[in-house]
Amino acid sequence: MKAVLPSSLVDQFGRRVNYVRLSVTDRCDFRCVYCMAEDMEFVPKREVLSLEELYQVGRAFSELGVEKIRLTGGEPLVRNNVMSLVERLGTLPGLQQLALTTNGSQLQRLAPALKAAGVQRVNVSLDSLNPRKFRQLTRYGNLDQVIAGIDAAVEAGFAGVKLNAVVLKGRNEDEAVALVDFARQRGIDVAFIEEMPLGLIDDHDRALTLCTSEELRALIGSRYPLQAEGDPAGNGGPARYYRMPDSPTRVGFISPHSANFCHLCNRVRVTVEGRLLLCLGNEHSVDLRAILRAPDYHPEKLKWAIVEAMAIKPERHHFDNSQEPQILRFMNATGG
Repeated sequence: MKAVLPSSLVDQFGRRVNYVRLSVTDRCDFRCVYCMAEDMEFVPKREVLSLEELYQVGRAFSELGVEKIRLTGGEPLVRNNVMSLVERLGTLPGLQQLALTTNGSQLQRLAPALKAAGVQRVNVSLDSLNPRKFRQLTRYGNLDQVIAGIDAAVEAGFAGVKLNAVVLKGRNEDEAVALVDFARQRGIDVAFIEEMPLGLIDDHDRALTLCTSEELRALIGSRYPLQAEGDPAGNGGPARYYRMPDSPTRVGFISPHSANFCHLCNRVRVTVEGRLLLCLGNEHSVDLRAILRAPDYHPEKLKWAIVEAMAIKPERHHFDNSQEPQILRFMNATGG
């Protein structure tokens, strides 16, 4: 008797995986100091999944009960013809939410088209409101261009727009309150992220620049009373959110070091070269590209590979601040 594919993805620890982050490129028009080296070597084009292959992966996940797909990079909006992929993913019948993480550089131009294609939520990286410091942190970014993109996203009327800020001690922790103010002015959320130890970088010593969520919460709390929303399980992401009595803006903290959220993990990642990563902080993975490019490829084979991969999703990651990371891939190669 032929085995029947399950209607949902469940790992060996009973966690239901209903969210996939799909990287469409490892390339970016910025070189953020915590994400990439200044002189990067990118994946050769022949090893990058085509837009059709990326769609096949997205469709397979949606047919296995995944309700949310987030497009990531690198910078997803620099991929040639990426809107054709967005439009196709936006029509998947089982998908409840199509989201995007971006550096904002292309949003002023593309926000209306993204909204029309079915993107519901947009996360924008914004680590500083000081033009000079912003350029130092991103190496190539233009702050005015990104702010214009954020405002275009707000104007387009997405269901949610959120700012993501990676905070480095001695670099931008003094801007935490200003970033909250910026979000409050626009009625959008902001999340502060502890730097993740992915890839060997030479810009700074991560052990010295780590700014914990607790430190930031105290800093922001001295200006705005923060009321905890509770367990992040209910919001579909790793952030622990806090509300302020006088604003709809929520302030989130993502704490892979100081308060990891592994027991609630509901996600997996697919890199642009087709590696299904079962954990951000481990190398457990399955090569989906080999299946997609096999002479006998069939969508059901792809789905079975995804189902069977759930057995190797680890229970948790172990980030150690005292040493260089064991994970040598950069964040841009991981998929946001």
